[in-house]
Amino acid sequence: MQSALGIVDFGSYLPENVVGPEFFADESAPEDPLAQLPLFKIPATRHHVAREDRAADMIAKAARPLFERLGRDPAESVDVLITNVLLPDECFTGIGAEAADRLGCDPEWIVDLHNGGCGSFMYMMRLAEKIMADGSARTALIANVQNTAGQVFAQSEIRKLPHAAVPGDGCGVALLELGGPSPLLGVTTRSTPAYAYDLGLVTPDKRKYWEPGSGQMDIHFDESKTTEILQRGNTLVPELVQELCERLDLDTEEIDVLVTNQPNRIFLKNWREALDLPEERHLDTFDRFGNLYGAAVPITMDQALRAGRVKDGDLVVMSGFAHAGDFASAAAVRWNGNRR
Repeated sequence: MQSALGIVDFGSYLPENVVGPEFFADESAPEDPLAQLPLFKIPATRHHVAREDRAADMIAKAARPLFERLGRDPAESVDVLITNVLLPDECFTGIGAEAADRLGCDPEWIVDLHNGGCGSFMYMMRLAEKIMADGSARTALIANVQNTAGQVFAQSEIRKLPHAAVPGDGCGVALLELGGPSPLLGVTTRSTPAYAYDLGLVTPDKRKYWEPGSGQMDIHFDESKTTEILQRGNTLVPELVQELCERLDLDTEEIDVLVTNQPNRIFLKNWREALDLPEERHLDTFDRFGNLYGAAVPITMDQALRAGRVKDGDLVVMSGFAHAGDFASAAAVRWNGNRR
């Protein structure tokens, strides 16, 4: 009988450059009266990648300490490598092969997954489960890289815009294994392709991102759909979590640890209230790291494990929604990784 896929451990990497709110100050802009309210206040700190930082190096820096803790050689421990990088360094070759080389491994499967956004970590677990279903591969390393804060949102003009102060950079990884100590109980995903048009790259001169031109590239939502997008953001995560729990015959009250993407304080508050979970059960790294996009779930989980906030036997539910709501996912794990 095929063993269930389980999580062995998490790892994370945060760039050395820590940036405070003063980096984004624009003295010419009118004061925002909402900026000091707790729910709207920007993160106290966030990390920014440097121009020379490559996603493959971030993955290696997140994964090496994990393998060292486990006493494993990456060359013998990675049959499958799945990456999700928000801003790939190479548009043709992807980043997976470079990351494998940095780690000194040669996986049979290398997949550079570019969709899924802030819900991609759970999606990668599901994809790994499918790839490994026949037993020909037994281990998988999945990696999320967020690297736009120090490259896109730190540009001289873009950093003056209100949304630029929210993102932070970092990388989170997890090692999966058939029969691993913390079994994956289930994954639920929802795709609504029509919403994919509601967020994207924009340039002042309407050029395509690879074309020469004037003005700095930005990423933002379709402003004509702001109300709709906020409604999706408020509801998608609790809906997916409830759907998953119902499928697994669990009550949301049984969730010991909820780990989500970290877009802003308002969504975090609304999600836990919708699920009727106390604040201490919902891990929150927003004020320390900002919006880490897809990397938020594995980084937040790794931080919590190192701080002793996740106990063996805990029901851990992870969830996130992507972009303007075109994708969302949730996964449940019975954590037993502390017993290694």
